[in-house]
Amino acid sequence: MKRLLSCIILVIIMLSLTACSSGKNNTVIRIGVMPDVDSIPLIVALNNGYFKDAGVDVEIHHFKSAQERDSALQSGNIDGAVSDMLAAAFAKDGGFDVKITSMTNGSYKLLVNKDAGVNSIADLKGKNIAISANTIIEYTTDKILENAGLKSTDINKVIIPQIPTRLEMLQNGKVDAATLPDPLASEAVKNGAKLLGSSDRLGINPGVMVFTSDAIKKNSKGIKAVYEAYNRAVEYLGNQPVTEYIDLIIKEAGFPEDIKGSIQLPSYTKAEIPSKEDMDDVIDWLTSKQLVKKSYSYEELVDDEFVR
Repeated sequence: MKRLLSCIILVIIMLSLTACSSGKNNTVIRIGVMPDVDSIPLIVALNNGYFKDAGVDVEIHHFKSAQERDSALQSGNIDGAVSDMLAAAFAKDGGFDVKITSMTNGSYKLLVNKDAGVNSIADLKGKNIAISANTIIEYTTDKILENAGLKSTDINKVIIPQIPTRLEMLQNGKVDAATLPDPLASEAVKNGAKLLGSSDRLGINPGVMVFTSDAIKKNSKGIKAVYEAYNRAVEYLGNQPVTEYIDLIIKEAGFPEDIKGSIQLPSYTKAEIPSKEDMDDVIDWLTSKQLVKKSYSYEELVDDEFVR
């Protein structure tokens, strides 16, 4: 009897050691994404099995507005998100600790309706521009206007949080202009909208990935595995024609079917931390508008342990 009991205990110990040595992370990491090109590497990584290969279970949750995404993050329904520097600063300012763990590759474009009679940014004075308030969209809009010599008060900002609705209002002539992320911005151009300015042209990149401090504390190994899969997806995107995966991202990201002929993807780069210059510029913008209580340092918002 004692020998039988010893054998059972030995088997249990061996099974436990096997589970521990397998490298599999059993905690599901839930990541929120928006209908933008920043999220495509994550969608590809999930579809191609790269997360599974890296030993991490990942769920992708789709949101149509920054507000919905940030609410899910703060309520604990997701662990991380494709986000922006502004959202990270707002969360910190509100007492909810998130960390920027990498930058993402995206593009944000200021577009004008084809019938608005606007040919330059200067012509936007007094016009209606659809944006989402206090987000990367408003920040990019202000920077584009500023670069052309206009103030944000020179135009009328129409707050439309949901990205698809903003596109629809632009195309239906309900607003003169709108700032949109790709690929919906490219969709608007294909349908006749004029491109007036973009984050690319200004050389700014405030798009980032964030994780809650709680998720980092509990599952840093899993987050490192997420980035292992992310970087593998970037390699895939760099080596494959868009035609190989366009149907996938249309289906999974909810992009319009007819972006097939118009989508413009960025040159995706493997995960790296954002520049201090971009971060400082965002914080300056937030403090100048008194949207945050203090000027947060780079170190307070960025965690560089995952993509060194």
